[in-house]
Amino acid sequence: MLTVNLKTGFGKWQNLRLVAVCMTAISLFGCESTGARQNTLVRKIELMADLPAEKPRAGARNLLEALEHPSGWVDSVYNTLSLEERIAQLIIIEAFSNQGPKYEAEVLQVIEQHKIGGLIFFQGGPIRQARLTNRYQAASKVPLLISMDAETGIGMRLDSTVQYPFQMMLGAVEDNGLIYRMGAEIAVEFKRLGMHVNFAPVADINNNPDNPIISYRSFGEDRLAVTAKSLAFMRGMQENGIIATAKHFPGHGDTDIDSHHDLPVIPFSRQRLDSLELYPFKELIVNGVGGIMVAHMHIPDLDPTHNLPSTLSKPIVTDLLKEELGFKGLIFTDAMVMKGVTKFFPPGEAEARALMAGNDVLERLNSVPKAIQAIKEAIANGDILMEDIEKSCKKMLAAKQWVGLDNYKPIELENLYQDLNPPEADSTNRAIAEAALTLLKNEKKVLPVRQRKNLKIATVSFGAIRPTAFQREIKKYAATKDFVISRKANAKEVQKLQQQLRSYDLVLVALYGPSIRPSNNLGYSKHTTSLIHHLASSKKALITLFDNAYTLNQFEGIQKSRGLLLAYQPHFHAQEAAAKLIFGGLPVRGKLPVTVNDFFSYGDGISKDKPLLP
Repeated sequence: MLTVNLKTGFGKWQNLRLVAVCMTAISLFGCESTGARQNTLVRKIELMADLPAEKPRAGARNLLEALEHPSGWVDSVYNTLSLEERIAQLIIIEAFSNQGPKYEAEVLQVIEQHKIGGLIFFQGGPIRQARLTNRYQAASKVPLLISMDAETGIGMRLDSTVQYPFQMMLGAVEDNGLIYRMGAEIAVEFKRLGMHVNFAPVADINNNPDNPIISYRSFGEDRLAVTAKSLAFMRGMQENGIIATAKHFPGHGDTDIDSHHDLPVIPFSRQRLDSLELYPFKELIVNGVGGIMVAHMHIPDLDPTHNLPSTLSKPIVTDLLKEELGFKGLIFTDAMVMKGVTKFFPPGEAEARALMAGNDVLERLNSVPKAIQAIKEAIANGDILMEDIEKSCKKMLAAKQWVGLDNYKPIELENLYQDLNPPEADSTNRAIAEAALTLLKNEKKVLPVRQRKNLKIATVSFGAIRPTAFQREIKKYAATKDFVISRKANAKEVQKLQQQLRSYDLVLVALYGPSIRPSNNLGYSKHTTSLIHHLASSKKALITLFDNAYTLNQFEGIQKSRGLLLAYQPHFHAQEAAAKLIFGGLPVRGKLPVTVNDFFSYGDGISKDKPLLP
């Protein structure tokens, strides 16, 4: 299998570019791929990428092998558990490390009283989480499976740690080896923090610009690209010892409803679902993904039961996912506190129905006691078979053994901060940001900007209160006058800035949203939007968007700008890379991963293999 030594230099990583070709080839075989053909491809990847051989590991080589052939440890632990404890092993509750002693004591009480199977950590800090993990593990009868919903790495949830890009930026990158590299580094950071499961990658195909919950969390709208990139991310994590969990089965990309707040309805035919939504999941199953998370959606063509979420549907979870698609890994529900399930099913009943449907692990419950009681009643009534509880419980225990919990050791706190902020992560973020930059307009070769003696350049950061990293980086290449303006500027502020910009020959515009993470709505005032329209029409503006590509639609006439660059996110590496590219220091290679409107379609992007030198 493909493995990576994270201590090797950047040159070694560049060889991973070849992985992109091989991974796309794997995805093209579909579910008819044979083991022999897949193994041949894996060997070719190893040889072509010049990677170190996989390190031998004790026991099962991969998670699926461990699940299919549980060890004596699994049986010995299982035999010590009561019925309630076997049910509780199938429950993962949420945990925060920033909620204070009272909250921490409540979590500890649930662990001690109900003997739950695991935790999913959310907001907090790494040192605090490590200490809590050690405390919680010490109190647990069976070591806890620790998970995190970390699509962009630990920094998505914790302060003082590395955050990698969201999937839309990765979707613009043609080198899937960089995505494998990111997955591998996330795995190392997970293991250092005592975690075992990442609820990633997002394998949803986002082909609906109005999707309020997937959007920039998806790799894009093309099924082959989403599949190849999901596979790269998954393998990067799993081949370094972390269980990847593809989500949100059977596909959450084409809806305009957020399942956190309501139950989305997916009205498509089985033929459409097979050819699009289900495609990445089929391929990930063929290639050994360890976990799949089932979404809360109503899909009448798969199960016509009125208002039944997919999580509670036996035809979807058991008949389709387990039997038809042959998935043998861990099946997780999406959070059981979401309105997509609680709107029609109360706590307890919902969890019992989820196990009846065929899920293995229940994530984030409203009430652990109510869930355990309802599940016991369903067993007594014959609605849930004991053999199914045994099978899921032993799968959970086998997963724990595969990640090393049969030989549990507390997290070492010394040097934890340094280990979670390695130099490799910085170089990976920089490489991804540079590879993702997508040039959509370059009229009369405005890029690269050429220094001329009398050229007057202004920079304007929309959505900033002080000069941004982008503006500071630009000063490395040119003398500029810098301006900032609020996203919600009033008419007077806009008029003043418009007058100030009249005397400049070139205006380098940066557009930011309200957060460090991408946005679905940038929230610009009509006056600010009008100024951007004016600048785009003036033919002297070069505009860079540091946010969700779909938000281009919020600026009428932006397609008229002389230069238009997409950087996807406002993190430092993206701002640094954009400034460098504008002045000719980088090649431009990114491709638009989604169709935005009639002007900008999937695959658009002016590519140059060499830096845009004057």
